[in-house]
Amino acid sequence: MKTPDQCESMVDIRAEIDRLDRQIVALLGQRFAYVKAASKFKTSETTVRAPERLQAMLQQRRVWAEEEGLNADAIEKLYQDLVNHFIDEEMKHWKQSEIQ
Repeated sequence: MKTPDQCESMVDIRAEIDRLDRQIVALLGQRFAYVKAASKFKTSETTVRAPERLQAMLQQRRVWAEEEGLNADAIEKLYQDLVNHFIDEEMKHWKQSEIQ
C-alpha cells in the first residue's frame, strides 16, 4: 500500500486505485448482504422501498461527501443508482420470502 505521495509512476497509481476499487466492491457486497437481511423485517412494499429513509440516507451521504471534499451531487447520484438497484433486489428477495 502506497499513499498518493509515495507513488512513483502511473503503474503505482493504477495499482493503488485497483486495490481501493477491489475493497469498495467487497464492501458493496457486504452492504448488499445487509440489504437482503433487512427484507426479513419488512412487512410491505412500502417498507422495502422506505422513501423517507432513502431521502434521509441520501442527505447524509451528501454531508459525508462534502466533508471529504467531494461533489455532493455526484455522490448522491452514485448512491441513488446503487440504492435503487439494491431496492429492486431486496424487493425480489422480499417477494420470494413472502411466497415461502
